[in-house]
Amino acid sequence: MDPSLQFAVEFHDKIFPGVPIVFMSVSSPEAKKKIWRWPGVTGVASPVGIRATIDLALRLHPDTTAIAVITHASWRENEYFAAVHDELLHYQDKVKEIDVIGPPSGELLERIAALPPHTVALFQLWPVETDSAAFGVNDVLAAVTQHLPTYCIFAGLCLNHGGIGGVYDDPKNDAVLAGEIAARVLAGEGPEKIPVIQNSNLQVEVDWRALQRWHIPESALPAGSLILYRPLTFWEIYGRYVIAVIAVIALLLLLIAGLLWERARQRKAEARLRESEKRFRVMADTTPSLVWMCDAKGKVIYLNDRWAAFTGADRNAGYGDPWSKYVHPDDLRNVSDTLSHSLKDRKAFSTESRLRRSDGVYRWTLNVASPRVNGDGSFGGFIGSAVDTTDQKLAQQVLEKVSGQLIEAQEKERSRIARDLHDDICQRLALLSMEIEQANRVSPTSPTGTSGNLDEIRKHCSEIASDVQSLSHQLHSSKLDYLGIAAAIRGFCHEFSRQHDVKIDFTDTDVPAQLSKEVSLCLFRVAQEALYNAVKYSGVNQFTVELTATEGEIQLEVSDSGAGFDVEEAKKNRGLGLVSMQERVHLVHGMFSVESKPWEGTRIVAVVPLVQESRQDEGGPEGKVEEAGPQDCVPSLR
Repeated sequence: MDPSLQFAVEFHDKIFPGVPIVFMSVSSPEAKKKIWRWPGVTGVASPVGIRATIDLALRLHPDTTAIAVITHASWRENEYFAAVHDELLHYQDKVKEIDVIGPPSGELLERIAALPPHTVALFQLWPVETDSAAFGVNDVLAAVTQHLPTYCIFAGLCLNHGGIGGVYDDPKNDAVLAGEIAARVLAGEGPEKIPVIQNSNLQVEVDWRALQRWHIPESALPAGSLILYRPLTFWEIYGRYVIAVIAVIALLLLLIAGLLWERARQRKAEARLRESEKRFRVMADTTPSLVWMCDAKGKVIYLNDRWAAFTGADRNAGYGDPWSKYVHPDDLRNVSDTLSHSLKDRKAFSTESRLRRSDGVYRWTLNVASPRVNGDGSFGGFIGSAVDTTDQKLAQQVLEKVSGQLIEAQEKERSRIARDLHDDICQRLALLSMEIEQANRVSPTSPTGTSGNLDEIRKHCSEIASDVQSLSHQLHSSKLDYLGIAAAIRGFCHEFSRQHDVKIDFTDTDVPAQLSKEVSLCLFRVAQEALYNAVKYSGVNQFTVELTATEGEIQLEVSDSGAGFDVEEAKKNRGLGLVSMQERVHLVHGMFSVESKPWEGTRIVAVVPLVQESRQDEGGPEGKVEEAGPQDCVPSLR
């Protein structure tokens, strides 16, 4: 303010020498003139809206004929009064200036009361220390505002004291501008290099209560005017509460609508559920399967009519736990364990068991169940169905029996062919070889060439006999009948390695001398087929065959370290040999496995229950003939 700046400049060298001064809100015309002569001083000079305030008064009171300037000193002594006087000279052709000068007193009030009509007061009477406590500036202002529309060139004199207002500078804008200048000074810029800012921003500010008193419409105010002390409207006072209440009511209405919609949706869902359940029961009761449902604890909660008809259960007795008394005692534990584990894992399962029919006959059934979920996604138990598979099982058994009979017939045919080859062709070839040799001995005049040809013929005949004998062993090995499985496989490995020029390491451990014919033949054929496949596909010339007997079972293993193969792909494309081996092992109730991967070798394992058979029960040939080797078919030349 003006006095503060004058004090700071006057005592600057004594109190804070060399310190820059930045001012704001200085409006005194005299101070503004001196600012330019003060070194180290800069800031923001505030405007005084004298002419703008006079224009506002004449705008709001167009019938004004006089403006009364109320002040405590003449314009020669009061620089603000002098500035007002200078501005009023521009309006002397429109309004008359009336100066009411003097300190607050009764005489001053009488002069004010005597002012003519259509007069507007321009109040700028400042409080001074000589004012008595009983009668001061505020008393004069209260009296003036009761008789005349009053304006002031400084907001603090009129606003909230009964006056209408005026046009004033914005102190916030002054503060922003002064702060920017101070920042420049603090950054090292000299005040003498920063020119004083002449702020020209003015704002119309009026008291709403005075507007109402003098019946001045707000529409008469200039655009952008600031109206102060307007009482809050009902909406301004209670608007947020009204909005909150409306929001709560709207929320309640939405909630009610949502509940009604949810209720309608639930009713539709219940109707669809009832319809779906009805369709399910109709479908479940008409399906040929035995349909059942259980809860998450395994308790049966539904059985269809087909189940009741099949087992003869009483539907009026309730569900309870009726299934267990219809399952065959030998299968009950397996079914119970499977259901218990599935309830823990919550995964689909299938079991095969015998179920008692209403006539007391047990029938084989295949039971398949899947987990079901509740509406909230939780586990609700299982739903399953059972079908009668007795006829399929009987058909499967018949097929297995027929398959066994076909294999047995094939083996008999092979035995017959083997006997024919051995007893007929082989013997005749041996006789031919002997005759050729005899002819060679009794022909002393025979030339050397003839002797060589006859000897070559003899060798060919001997090879034919050997090959026929090998073929005989492949079709059916007599060693299998008379010497046992170990000797038969060992002999086959010896002949096979000689024919194909490969090495076969055969070992046997604790193999009984006598086994059932079916087991021995099964293992022998598996060894044959496995070695044929190994030579054809492995790409190596060394193989291992192991025959091992343990308590209750006998195991055959054929392995190599060759190329290997994809087992599943082999079964699809060229796996007839694998399927044949597997079927043979299954016919004797054994287990068959193939372990192989590309370039990791192959391991074929057949494990068969051990069943021994005495020689007296074998039903062998009446005449016991030793199996002849090549040296037996062809007499030695030595």
